[in-house]
Amino acid sequence: MQYQAPTNDIRFLLFDVLGMDKIHELEKYADATPDLITAVIEEAGKLAAEVIQPTNKTGDQQGCKYDPKTRSVVTADGFIDAYKRFTEGGWTALDAPLEFGGQGLPHTLKFVVDEMVCSTNLSLGMYPGLTHGAISALYAHGSEDLKQTYLEKLISGAWTGTMCLTEPQCGTDLGLIRTKALPNDDGSFAIEGTKIWITGGEHDLTDNIVHLVLAKLPGAPDTTKGISLFIVPKFLPESGERNPAFCGGLEHKMGIKGSATCVMNFEGAKGWLVGEPNDGMRSMFTMMNEARLMVGMQGLGLAEMAYQESLGFARERLQSRSLSGPKNPAGPADPIIVHPDVRRMLMRQKVLNEGMRALALFTGRQLDLSVAHPDESVRENADDLVQLLTPVVKAFLTDEGFNNSNIGLQVLGGSGFTADWPLEQLVRDGRIARIYEGTNGIQAMDLVGRKLSIKGGQLARALFTELTGFLKDNGDAPHAEALKGAITALETATYWLATNAPDDPEQAGAAATPYLRLMALTTIGYLWSRMANVAQQQLDAGTGNTALLESKLVSARFYFEKLLPETQWLLQDIVSGKAAIMDFADDHWAA
Repeated sequence: MQYQAPTNDIRFLLFDVLGMDKIHELEKYADATPDLITAVIEEAGKLAAEVIQPTNKTGDQQGCKYDPKTRSVVTADGFIDAYKRFTEGGWTALDAPLEFGGQGLPHTLKFVVDEMVCSTNLSLGMYPGLTHGAISALYAHGSEDLKQTYLEKLISGAWTGTMCLTEPQCGTDLGLIRTKALPNDDGSFAIEGTKIWITGGEHDLTDNIVHLVLAKLPGAPDTTKGISLFIVPKFLPESGERNPAFCGGLEHKMGIKGSATCVMNFEGAKGWLVGEPNDGMRSMFTMMNEARLMVGMQGLGLAEMAYQESLGFARERLQSRSLSGPKNPAGPADPIIVHPDVRRMLMRQKVLNEGMRALALFTGRQLDLSVAHPDESVRENADDLVQLLTPVVKAFLTDEGFNNSNIGLQVLGGSGFTADWPLEQLVRDGRIARIYEGTNGIQAMDLVGRKLSIKGGQLARALFTELTGFLKDNGDAPHAEALKGAITALETATYWLATNAPDDPEQAGAAATPYLRLMALTTIGYLWSRMANVAQQQLDAGTGNTALLESKLVSARFYFEKLLPETQWLLQDIVSGKAAIMDFADDHWAA
């Protein structure tokens, strides 16, 4: 089926719930009027459905082709044209800085576009997606000369960018990297080493590819404190000369087959230092944090497409009769959407998708406030929330995005297991999102091991202030008591970690994943209560889209009755401690 962008839900969230209708009151975003935001949403939805979606199945079936003689990569049919139309429409420049050709629009709008692109072709979206991280790192840490040389081309989409971090002998532990950067006489460096799993490392979509590469300078500490970041172009901008940064082959993958995932060999390739020597990890996290938010949108995008496919199937597939009597008496059977178990699956998809979208756009809104609000205290509070919620968005949206795609396949039954329907591809494509840019277990450890302790716990306090402040101001909001119980569970779990984790890091490790999930469910509960509160107010006033508003009330009830109660057993999981995990002796595994 053709993708239908969830524009009604997005506008409701942005304008009625999150206050994006007033974002133009901030000087930085003066052009982002409601009319402009609406136009961007509508046009992005059309682009996704009409230009990007038609390339999705072809990308999966054809994949990318590697020529070992030329060490070049050819993308699937239609990718070049779709990418060209994407860049010509200015979509790569949406939230990029104005001084280098960007449009300077809110980051929240990019989140919206990311979801739509990922719904319709995750593989194609990877090429501009990773470029955006390279743009942010270069803009934040690069010299003026490097910015002038590269940013305009990257922002326009004329060139793409990569993140070259991982090597064959190391994944998350980047202190083990072996790639070297040897000084040249002209101030550049000769980069030597091999990187793996490099998205867009080689392709035929653009004339140049700009690699951001982690490497170690001579004499640098043999830890993460000895890592530097370098910019290494495929072709040298000043001369057009081919730089010896070559693709050594393509990974053979379960999914995202239209995305060129490369082994990259740097054979003395010329590169330039980005930022300060041995400070590459700080620069890398600028890329990584942005990439993690983007990956969260990948999970949501795939889940939305899976929901649309499974809903369409459930409305048309005739099988058995309704338990309460025939609903299609003129036909041989009723559509399967009448069956409670099918409806449970569809409701779980719909309600979680809308809750995850609310969480993502709430985080995007905070990101915009953190860079644009005139009040320093507001900027700091918003930045605290973005830092805290980044691993939550990445992990929860990809976990539940995959789960919802898998549930969508289940709705289709045997049909879902065949390549005749798109669900099996969505499941395969979505599985990687829980792994790359830091596995979801790493996200959980980042949350409990770093984010909870930053500024003496200020990040977590910012979230609790947001949650409890809403209840204080809206004591009669729908499901306020259930939300209060979830907040109490999160507070209890946070206190337990603060009490037990400092003396025993394994306690933090054992609690990390359930704690992240507890925070996600509670925060989404807060957002569902906000959405239901707005919906009820608009219904009482006789304004808005009645069907949408009524659906919000029913969806909120489903969330609080069927999904939020999980917070209570997550709390039990956390406070029961590590013993049931760590007491399993080595000889028990083979017993």
